[in-house]
Amino acid sequence: MMTDLNKALIDFCLRIADNSLIHAQRISEWTGHGPILEEDIAMSNVALDLIGQSRGFYTYAAQIEGDGKTEDFYAFRRGEREFRNKLMVEQPDNKDFGFTMMKLFLNGCFDYLMFRDLMKSTDETISGLAAKSIKEVTYHVRHAGDWIVRLGDGTEESHQRIQNSLNELWPYTNELFEQDSVDALLISNGIAFDKEKFRDEWTKMVHEIFAKATLPVPENNTYSPTGGLKGIHSEHLGYLLAEMQYLPRTYPDAVW
Repeated sequence: MMTDLNKALIDFCLRIADNSLIHAQRISEWTGHGPILEEDIAMSNVALDLIGQSRGFYTYAAQIEGDGKTEDFYAFRRGEREFRNKLMVEQPDNKDFGFTMMKLFLNGCFDYLMFRDLMKSTDETISGLAAKSIKEVTYHVRHAGDWIVRLGDGTEESHQRIQNSLNELWPYTNELFEQDSVDALLISNGIAFDKEKFRDEWTKMVHEIFAKATLPVPENNTYSPTGGLKGIHSEHLGYLLAEMQYLPRTYPDAVW
């Protein structure tokens, strides 16, 4: 019989996995379109890192749930209302490199702090996945942060474009720290940790880079899109999933 704790743990794993997968899908859209060859390769590798993270958490969720489910089920057999990713990562990048780097940086700083805490989880699988993921996320944060400084402190055009990216994405950052009863149950069992406890540290991390990049942080953050935890998304996720899931839904018996 499935316990409440196991149900919460499955949901928790899916939230992390969904966020990484959708973020990876967006970044992979840059494959073959990077501003320079080295960056094209780097972004493809970042996307592969995120897919690897999603696979790990999907696999663990499938083990807990049973019923013959696999990582492919979670990735390809669910509709948008079943995904629990943050709204930030599903936003289309519109082939603006600065927007992609800003999104990677804001989300990456959060992931770094989250995985750092999850390494202390009482659940050995969660702690193990976090220990593997934090090595990759550390690179993501450094790489994106370097580009933000380079663009922000570059030409007038590069500065304005990266500032526009920050202005557009900043309202989505509040959702990074949202928590509900699932988090509360896992926190009480030492499996997860209170995200609010590292909000100040996250703010300090991002502000340090923005100061180097001469980017003022938007002051008014009254507009704060939300809904990911409840499966309520922007119109962009449905189109993304339609493309990502087309092949396995069209040929459900295909073997990779």
